[in-house]
Amino acid sequence: MDQGKIIKVAGPLVVASNMQNARIYDVVKVSDKKLMGEVIEMRGDEASIQVYEETGGLGVGEPVYLTGEPLSVELGPGLIESIYDGVQRPLDMIKEVAGDFITRGIDLPGLSREKVWEFKATAKTGDKVSEGDVLGEVKETVLVDHKIMVPPGINGVIKKIESGSYKVTDAIAVIEADNGKDVEVTLMQEWPVRKPRPYKEKLSPNEPLATGQRV
Repeated sequence: MDQGKIIKVAGPLVVASNMQNARIYDVVKVSDKKLMGEVIEMRGDEASIQVYEETGGLGVGEPVYLTGEPLSVELGPGLIESIYDGVQRPLDMIKEVAGDFITRGIDLPGLSREKVWEFKATAKTGDKVSEGDVLGEVKETVLVDHKIMVPPGINGVIKKIESGSYKVTDAIAVIEADNGKDVEVTLMQEWPVRKPRPYKEKLSPNEPLATGQRV
């Protein structure tokens, strides 16, 4: 992992040098506490970083670790019933691990890796599919049927798909893409927050979404 060095700290803004391999909106981990930050400006090999956690105690010379990835969220079953902070850290899981207060640098996945979901396939082996096509569904809540779709950029033929019990990282289907490569589809997709999701048609809302949650 590439590494820079802090040269300035001003509240939530951190400036680091030796960051020539960073890109605007890349996520970085600041200091050995691994505080989450996002690159918001580049000037030569210096990067200005917006840190999304308390920066008290940070000092010049401490490391900044580049992830090479943009700020992203996990989309899949479990999203509706969870409570998150602003960067999709699950507050209920944080409480189990760290107590009533969020520990600086804590990093937990947005969706539980342990919970098992019942997937019901609606597509079948041999079907020709393209991005956005529905492969099946998961009963996420009593009101919400979560549609599991072909990920953006994937077009091909279903080689394998089965109903059953799965975790969000388990493959529920295998698609032979148009380029001949096999692509495993899981219940979960990771998506950059600043990149709009593709859609075929934008529908006007005509009824409220009742989730039972206060938003």
